[in-house]
Amino acid sequence: MSSNFGRRNPLGEESLMSSARALARARSRNRNPIQGGSGCPIIVEGRRDLETLRALGFDGPIELVNRGWSQSRLIAHLHDQYGRRNPFDGGASVMLMMDWDRTGERLHDRLRVRMQSLDMSIDDSTRRVLMRSMAMKGSTVEGLKTHVNELNPLIDTVDPPPSRFL
Repeated sequence: MSSNFGRRNPLGEESLMSSARALARARSRNRNPIQGGSGCPIIVEGRRDLETLRALGFDGPIELVNRGWSQSRLIAHLHDQYGRRNPFDGGASVMLMMDWDRTGERLHDRLRVRMQSLDMSIDDSTRRVLMRSMAMKGSTVEGLKTHVNELNPLIDTVDPPPSRFL
């Protein structure tokens, strides 16, 4: 890549690649098991976060926190639906991807503690990477949408989309 890549790219090459690698791993786990993934759901705050992940090529289950349910009902639903561990890869049963602003941090902590009290295994590694690599560019999952055109080709190199002609 050229030495002026950082100038053309508002994120900077290193943070963009770090974000793309983390998103590629999450997208791969989220993918339907029939397509080689684990079907691991991603938990996001709202509809715009869901739309952003869909624009980034996530096609597996995505659950919304803001759906008009109490946290107790949401957690019971997630536990009943996804269990303690992912049955396909033995990893975490859900991936938490709350915003990395103050409200998102509080929500993430509350959900994580309550899910772990039910022995649910939680993966928040993608969120942690995005917090570091995107901190200066925004504090929301929805904010990634402005970088979709830059991120998608990089994500696709790490996690090629499954063939549409199986």
